[in-house]
Amino acid sequence: MTDSNVTNGTALLRGLLGRCPACGEGHLFRAFVKVAEHCERCGEPFHHHRADDFPAYVVIVLVGHIIVPLAMIVEIAYSPPYWLHTLIWLPLVLVLSIGLLQPIKGMIVALQWQMGMHGFAAAKLARR
Repeated sequence: MTDSNVTNGTALLRGLLGRCPACGEGHLFRAFVKVAEHCERCGEPFHHHRADDFPAYVVIVLVGHIIVPLAMIVEIAYSPPYWLHTLIWLPLVLVLSIGLLQPIKGMIVALQWQMGMHGFAAAKLARR
């Protein structure tokens, strides 16, 4: 069931989609950002991942690099009042931040799995 020839790109894509990096069929998450204990399809354990706060930092950087240039362009081109900036950018920041959190966390857990980091070292050795 577990694909022993998973490439880095495949593992990251599976994590991005919230799927098991090993088989691509099971769910990686049991709740919005709670990683499952193991894959319900292939049994791959995920309980030892160490994503911690890193996904949130990545999301902050990505959203900041998207919103700040857009806000500057709008400010320079149109000079809208601050209340209009708030109406435009606050919902966009919230949607992007919440929308990117799970896919980024999935990618980080999948990368840890692929690279054999933390408790995933045994899984990497078993794939060889």
